[in-house]
Amino acid sequence: MSVSINIPEELYDQARAIAETQNIAIEDVFASAFADHFAAWQRLQERAARGDREKFLAVLKRVPDIEPENYDRLKLS
Repeated sequence: MSVSINIPEELYDQARAIAETQNIAIEDVFASAFADHFAAWQRLQERAARGDREKFLAVLKRVPDIEPENYDRLKLS
């Protein structure tokens, strides 16, 4: 199968460098990256399916409602 995609030149250059280092085709670099990404997505979906919203909310209720320390505050700029 042949597919044409547009990617940023910087990403293509990085993939080309990997392909040259590993002595493989650049298409194989992208195929491997896509396969890894899809596998991670599948694992995330499986974990989400095992999740329990009620248990999550019960855990959140145990968190104290206090202001964070200065070092732990979000810096919004």
